[in-house]
Amino acid sequence: MIPIRDRNSSGTFPYVTIGIIIINVFIFLYELSLGSDLTIFVYQYGVVPVKATHYFQAPDSTLIDTFFPFLSSTFLHAGFIHLIGNMWFLWIFGDNIEDRLGHIKYLCFYILCGAIASSVHVFFNSESQIPCIGASGAIAAVLGAYMVTFPRARVTTIIPIFIFIQIIELPAVIVLGFWILIQFFSGTASSTASASGGVAWWAHVGGFVSGIILFYIIRILFVRKPVRRRY
Repeated sequence: MIPIRDRNSSGTFPYVTIGIIIINVFIFLYELSLGSDLTIFVYQYGVVPVKATHYFQAPDSTLIDTFFPFLSSTFLHAGFIHLIGNMWFLWIFGDNIEDRLGHIKYLCFYILCGAIASSVHVFFNSESQIPCIGASGAIAAVLGAYMVTFPRARVTTIIPIFIFIQIIELPAVIVLGFWILIQFFSGTASSTASASGGVAWWAHVGGFVSGIILFYIIRILFVRKPVRRRY
């Protein structure tokens, strides 16, 4: 299933979502300009699990060098398809979550869930020396929040069936529920994926679950609900 758009208009302009997309694009263009230095850049600003899990055993490691990548890796991408796919999902679903949380809280939500997603990846791949990069974990959090907030929202979706392509509208709970099931079973079946590169499935699962939990926490603690007054 490939979502094209949702029929769920937002009540506010998505400044943060658009800003995140622009920042990701500019950083990716910077990555392209690095040439042979790109590998060093990715190892420095991507999350390398073994660096985090062996932090106290490496005397030359610093707190910033080891854990700043849990933030910076969220803005790095491995190629055009990686970037476009992530930004497309964020563009479709991010505006509604930004509208519900408010701009500042949404930005904090995005960054924190991205770091949690990377932490889950590290937990399941503790000895991996392969850097993990991409906004997928943070965007998965947006998808999780969207699914529980707008389960009946209609999402226009491409469904390829062999050589045929069907375009239909489905409820968000089906589209995003199917997506997270694929991530979970792929992560379960590909326990060695991080050792040889590939998709950080568990980062997606961790981001999705953390997005649901943190979204409700923020809504309960910080988002005021309108008060009805009796006259």
